[in-house]
Amino acid sequence: MAPDTGGLARSAAAVFGVRIAAAGFAFGAQALMARLMGGAEYGIFASVWVWTALLGHASTWGLSQAASRFLPAYRATGEADPARGYIAFGAGVSLGAGALLAGAGAAVVILVPGAMAEPYAAPLLVAALVLPLFALQDYCEGLARAQHWTLLAIAPPYLLRQGLIMAAMLAALALGAPPEAATAVACTLIATALALAVQAALLALRLRQVLPPGRRAWPWRRWMNAALPIGLIDLAGSGFAFADVLVLGFLLEPEAVGVYFAATRLLQFLAFVHYAASAVTAPRIAEAGARDDRTGLDRLVRHWSRLTLLATLATGLGLLAASPLLLGLFGTEFSSALPLLAILVAGHVGASVFGPAEDVLTMLGAERLCAAITLAVLGLSIVLMLLLVPGLGVTGAALSAALAVALRGCLLAAAARLRLGVVTPAFAGGLA
Repeated sequence: MAPDTGGLARSAAAVFGVRIAAAGFAFGAQALMARLMGGAEYGIFASVWVWTALLGHASTWGLSQAASRFLPAYRATGEADPARGYIAFGAGVSLGAGALLAGAGAAVVILVPGAMAEPYAAPLLVAALVLPLFALQDYCEGLARAQHWTLLAIAPPYLLRQGLIMAAMLAALALGAPPEAATAVACTLIATALALAVQAALLALRLRQVLPPGRRAWPWRRWMNAALPIGLIDLAGSGFAFADVLVLGFLLEPEAVGVYFAATRLLQFLAFVHYAASAVTAPRIAEAGARDDRTGLDRLVRHWSRLTLLATLATGLGLLAASPLLLGLFGTEFSSALPLLAILVAGHVGASVFGPAEDVLTMLGAERLCAAITLAVLGLSIVLMLLLVPGLGVTGAALSAALAVALRGCLLAAAARLRLGVVTPAFAGGLA
């Protein structure tokens, strides 16, 4: 059965619109914090938040992403028992793993004096409370995406949470709280808890309508055999987004980290193009694979490769045109982030040339190969950063990140062709 490309395009446009609105809220929150806290405190907050997000994603053990593989397949074959089991199993693993990681991190900060620089200690302890909530919300997002409820998946974490962060920060400062990184992380804790409560309640209500209570099946070994490699892919993908900030946190002063982080906050507008396409198409790829619909799969890949490249290019050019104004909102010292942003945009446009190869590999059973490629390229990226940052500073980090993103796209597309026989347009002579 041929995919409804027009309907999928409308769904992706809706997802992209909400993510752009969410990015606006997130950008406003980051600009507000940079203005209120100054470069040094903002740099500390950026490093702490990156660690929280990275570990929060890791805490789902890939079950959030694998939901888009298993739940659509169960829906296509009418298997309700393992679907119910998967939903409960993933929630327990995500919350439990997040709590264990948070406890271990807090123990290190408390019991090993000097393990963390003093300005980072208080924000990290507050972030330990955020981490399990972030992990559970990440899993809720994956469940909603697997059901094609894309707005429910993204609006609470990326729109509501960001708006609540801004409101909480303004309220905290009005009540006399110091404009420090610890205050910003505490506001993030409040916002995450409230947004998660709303999302979880709505998700539970909708799931009961399509999946009534009943017996649960627990083929957890099968789930984890697929989810762990997918989780590694997602963790490595997050590493592509965050590794540069983490490396800079070890090598440069907080002010430099803050400038670079400002560039990445603008880059998120561009990353949402891929997210919107993936949120809509990944479950359809899994469904096409379950039905052995090769014609529909090839048409889906070709169509979305073309649309994603055009949307990435247009968004990137618009972002660069608006960046002097947007960076100015952070403060005058952040204008030096513009060349960094141009380098990062070039890397993402280069990656988009190679189509949705990651979704093809992870949804059709080649997740281990995808994980191996992603981890290898991430390792290469970190090595490049360690070599280039001492001499080139933040420019070295941007060059390393851009090259790694483009190289990963190329290698994944080659792997999709060699392993699965799915040819993305870049290897078929064009996007026509």
